[in-house]
Amino acid sequence: MKIKKAVVAVAGSGTRLLPATKSMPKEMLPIVDKPIIQLVVEELVEAGIQDIILVTKWDKKPLEDHFDRSWALENELDKNGKEDYLKEVRRVANLANFIYVRQKGPYGNGTPVLSAASLVDDEPFVFVWGDDLVKSKTSFTKQLVEDYERDEKMAIAVQEVPLDQVSSYGIVDIDQETMRLKKIIEKPSVEEAPSQLADFGRMILNQEIVDILKETPLGKGKELWIVDAISEYVRRGGEYYVKKVEDGEWLTTGDPLNYLKAVLKYAFDREDLAEDLKKFIKEMGL
Repeated sequence: MKIKKAVVAVAGSGTRLLPATKSMPKEMLPIVDKPIIQLVVEELVEAGIQDIILVTKWDKKPLEDHFDRSWALENELDKNGKEDYLKEVRRVANLANFIYVRQKGPYGNGTPVLSAASLVDDEPFVFVWGDDLVKSKTSFTKQLVEDYERDEKMAIAVQEVPLDQVSSYGIVDIDQETMRLKKIIEKPSVEEAPSQLADFGRMILNQEIVDILKETPLGKGKELWIVDAISEYVRRGGEYYVKKVEDGEWLTTGDPLNYLKAVLKYAFDREDLAEDLKKFIKEMGL
């Protein structure tokens, strides 16, 4: 079965980026001249995703507006002969079929899945966190989807993190030879961590995992964790795998330092910016 749908979690408050996120969704913060969420959506579209279900809350209207037509802006750009900008803003509105669902339920990253469950009934889908970027030569979601459509292997994305950071992430325990998942431990101590491979916001789920999630009790921090449902799926005999990013890297944007690192990495990839930016940094003596 081909994967044509993605659920994107965008209901977070972005508290670590306040006051910038007081009136602006964190997913709309710019990475040079594109908001974070647009880069996420473009990654999904490159993977062949057609229906993108964004699980939102009351203050995410700017995000919804970004993927809508803006007639006043388009008319102004057309009137002033700014054809390149006009073409781009129209392209953004036509990237995919966008569906918006309000998040309801307990705190935790499993709740967006339950909020969108009726829209992905009995089919595999991609679940994505809207503030996680994967900068890679080929869309990382495409890598996941192609693996699934070839071998029917559901997988969660992982990347190695320093040992002193394992307590900030879900850490996977795997069969090193097959990359098959044994379990995921959410935010373990250094002593408890079975590896240094942290999961992040790219994964393929199916109806069985959704059904398990519906019965999953609140876990660490009294939150509903999607990894608890995946671990239970594996415990019941289901096959689930982990996948490392090929020719790229995961970039989190949820705090000021990592957000700035992501901006710089994307900026250095721009032919129109890289040389002047390097010159500027050299002039600063950095």
